[in-house]
Amino acid sequence: MAFKLEKEPELNAPDLVVGWPGIGNVGLLAVETLWRQLEAEYLGEIEPEPYFYPSGLTVKNGVLEKLSFPASKFYYKRLENRDVIFFTGEEQPAESGSTYASGVKAYRMANEVLDVAQQFGCRRVFTSGAAVSPIHHKATPGVWAVSSDSALLAEINAARSGKLVSDLQGRQTQANVSGLNGLLVGVASRRGLPAACLMGEVPDYLARAPVAYPAAAKSVLQVLSGLLGFRLNYTELDEMRVQMNEMVEQFFEQFPAEIKEKLAQRRQEVAESESGEPITEDDKKWLEDHIEDLFKPGGDGDDRAA
Repeated sequence: MAFKLEKEPELNAPDLVVGWPGIGNVGLLAVETLWRQLEAEYLGEIEPEPYFYPSGLTVKNGVLEKLSFPASKFYYKRLENRDVIFFTGEEQPAESGSTYASGVKAYRMANEVLDVAQQFGCRRVFTSGAAVSPIHHKATPGVWAVSSDSALLAEINAARSGKLVSDLQGRQTQANVSGLNGLLVGVASRRGLPAACLMGEVPDYLARAPVAYPAAAKSVLQVLSGLLGFRLNYTELDEMRVQMNEMVEQFFEQFPAEIKEKLAQRRQEVAESESGEPITEDDKKWLEDHIEDLFKPGGDGDDRAA
């Protein structure tokens, strides 16, 4: 056991809500916003040494005081209708050379998180992250919902009443949920815990940009709050979106004119575009190829991973 708990509160069949960093930091931003607004209390953490190398060190007067590691913390909140446990990890454990969680360490961490969840009698598990999608950055992101339990998926869809449903999910016969967000859903299912992952859409041309995407985090929270009955204030996320949109516009302006023109056709307000026509399948394929070229090392784009 590599977790330590500061408290052992009596909780009433809580839900577990989880967020790790990833593309656009969607999941981490959503869950941190949630537990901060609900003023959740610190519960405990997973000890980092089995999973991470030190991320830094503290030196005072030339003397090493301590090593710093990525934090993986639990919080809890008692609510009128249901209790909730939150978990946020600053980093996903991964094998050498892997961008997302992978290997034995990732599987062990997923089980550690669920050990705590089951110790407190959690009844459901929710993770959140990003869905890389061919949308425009001025569009309202939809939310992809993936669940190990058909009844839970039906409950999610009923709670959002058709709002923020992605038009893109389901067009492909198969899809992958990378990292611990997907792994946790699978491991929870093996333990008999209904689990779901809510993924806010992030434009594919921003998937490798080292910026947060608060618009997607807001969409995820709107779906989750509707499901769990939370009342949230989205002012902070809206302000972040305004600031980030300024950065995104600068990034967007670096694209060749032909790419920008085709991306503009993705906007929800199709009638306001010059063509007045939706983007064609040929244009979609052309964009996929050319957006990928922008991020190749030595190309015209930014090859940094998100």
